[in-house]
Amino acid sequence: MRAERAELSGERAAFGALLRELRLAASQTIEGLAEASGVSVRGIGDLERGRRAAPQRRTVAALADGLGLDETLRERLLAAARAGRAPGYSPVGVTAFPRGIDDFVGREPQLTRLAALAERRDAVQPVVVAVSGPPGAGKTTLALHAARGLADRFPDGQLVLDLCGTDDEPPGPAELVLRLLKALQVADRDLAQAGPEGHPALYRRVLAERRCLLVLDDARDEAQVRPLLPAAGAGMVVVTSRRMLTGLESVHRLPLGELSPAEAAEFLTALVGAERAAADPDSVAEVAERCGHLPLALRVAGNWLATRTGWTVRRLADRLAAEDRRLDALAAGDVRVAAAFDLSYRQLTPAAARLFRRLALVPGPDTGAAGAARLTGQPLFDAEDTLEELVETGLLGAYGERYRMHDLLRLYARTRLEAEESARDAEEARTALYGWLLETTVVAGRWFEPDHGAPTAGWAGTVDLSSADRARAWLQAEGANWLAALRAAAAAGEHAMVVEVAEALHWFSDQWIFWGHWPEVFGTAARCARALDDPVGEATHLNYHAWALLTCEGRPHESLERSAEALAAARRAGDTRQEAWSHIYRALALRRLGDHVPAAEHMDRAASLFEAAGDLHGSLQARHGRGLVLMDSGRPEEALVVYGRTLEFLERVHDRLERHIADFGRGGLHSGMGSCYALMERWTDAVEHQSAAVAIWRTSGNTAMESRQLIRLGRALLSAGRSAEAREAFARCVSLGPDADPQRVAEARNALARRDAD
Repeated sequence: MRAERAELSGERAAFGALLRELRLAASQTIEGLAEASGVSVRGIGDLERGRRAAPQRRTVAALADGLGLDETLRERLLAAARAGRAPGYSPVGVTAFPRGIDDFVGREPQLTRLAALAERRDAVQPVVVAVSGPPGAGKTTLALHAARGLADRFPDGQLVLDLCGTDDEPPGPAELVLRLLKALQVADRDLAQAGPEGHPALYRRVLAERRCLLVLDDARDEAQVRPLLPAAGAGMVVVTSRRMLTGLESVHRLPLGELSPAEAAEFLTALVGAERAAADPDSVAEVAERCGHLPLALRVAGNWLATRTGWTVRRLADRLAAEDRRLDALAAGDVRVAAAFDLSYRQLTPAAARLFRRLALVPGPDTGAAGAARLTGQPLFDAEDTLEELVETGLLGAYGERYRMHDLLRLYARTRLEAEESARDAEEARTALYGWLLETTVVAGRWFEPDHGAPTAGWAGTVDLSSADRARAWLQAEGANWLAALRAAAAAGEHAMVVEVAEALHWFSDQWIFWGHWPEVFGTAARCARALDDPVGEATHLNYHAWALLTCEGRPHESLERSAEALAAARRAGDTRQEAWSHIYRALALRRLGDHVPAAEHMDRAASLFEAAGDLHGSLQARHGRGLVLMDSGRPEEALVVYGRTLEFLERVHDRLERHIADFGRGGLHSGMGSCYALMERWTDAVEHQSAAVAIWRTSGNTAMESRQLIRLGRALLSAGRSAEAREAFARCVSLGPDADPQRVAEARNALARRDAD
């Protein structure tokens, strides 16, 4: 062994001597050669003194280029380098990459950013990138795949070090620094001379003089990583961790989530084979979805199919369909998705573990801090701190003020809840959450109700409902959650609560027309009112149901049935207002069906009843409705007169109306006037009123109505010969997002396609 070491040392010295000879012949200093080749000063010095192993081929090529060698001398230097490597010896900094990254898919933005950071040769200090994400997101795979692609940019070597951060007792910084020094081929005598206390300084000095790529995989926390980050040099460090490592400074952050649906399907296809995947692409997409598009789960599913050639993809999709067994099914050999989650869960504090488990009780896709506090009984600020601990550990995602758990992590949290808490405790937590959701929904919804508005002075809520805009934002953000709570209340026979919640949401529903659940909300409330033997409540919610069926879902025949039921209930109860509203909804449904004469009769009857009852809000709707029926009857001049008078009426009484109701009426009237002028081909006037309506809907935040209005404005602009402005209107409609009228968005897309084709 001693002779082998001496031989290896001599071969290293031979390469170093040749390098020095060639450098001096070229009249270059070490510093000059370092600048010309990109190899560090320390690296060249160690090579010439025989203190480093012979370099890799690309490093030799860089040195030869820096020296300007001809082919003969270049080959001589390469031969000396080959001779300097002992059999089986790995060059400095090179480690064998783990298997399993040849089927890498996606992550193009992240790879592009890493490549751009690797090009920063003018950096004062090494580039440090923190790759974070939930368990199974593919952090290590990304780092290793990127390292392979970037290897030639780091001629002094690439190191991959597993920090074992999820172990119960991960190695400390001192042990890790020593491992890295040995991997960097620092001589034993230098290690002994520096001593353990001097190893950190020696480590920093070695990396400062070399251009290396260092991958620190699976970091436990900042304390473990911080001593491993070099302070100087032209190298790059990529740290992967389940934690966000928020405490690290001067780092570039690269968060990872799940793959896109297309990338997930591509990944599965690579694992199971193109022919097999092509035979049933729908099942491939279904398996990918039930894996939550999480790379680890996708790999497990793909490996399962790859080793069971008799299975169809559909069979696995069906196996994964049962939520209570999905995590058990996502296991292949010794690789289990649940085991990856276990490693992170075990590191949580007791408070964070408890909240993590109970977040499985949230019925919707996400929650806010106030809802989380209800699950655990914590004060709001403590709940926020606990949520942030879960975010930091990668077990929870933060999106603005909302917190979302990956689907598979939610299933895992449910298993921990069932295993570690009693059914009674879980049900008490769910009841506390649902009760708070419904209570807050009533308070938020009443912002939009006449005679209510802001919360009462005695209301001590944990969310900010200080304005109608904040109330609307809360109702929309928590929509899936309070709807689930409402369903639970109806199933439990809490009829009065259901009716109270639905009543509070009546006028708010105009602000969120295409949410998709208003027929269910008001239909359920009507049944609950009937169960309470409350004919006024039944008539009220049957009317709301008729509105939802007509306006939200375009079902006029069913709307007519509900308004007829509402009219009968209102007459039984002797309620003039609800009788009037029944006539309005019957008129609007008949108008949609093109039956204008009876529509006008019902609208006139509604106007008379509202006037007799002194109901200003209803009177505004009935007056507006008269104009709609006249316009649809082909009488735009008469409709304009009615619209004008209704607008005058609105301005006289606007201070006695709720602001959003007045805005809704004003926007509708300008829209109707614009449509009348369009029928009369008075395009300038049509554009003026349609533009006014768009501005009203936009200012009031009513996306659904704005989307409808933009279509009318776009049409008017086209007819007026203002095609560029029309295109802007259609483009704005397309950009409005999920709260827009989907039919109008589709119409806008078609209009843009026609404009582009022309």
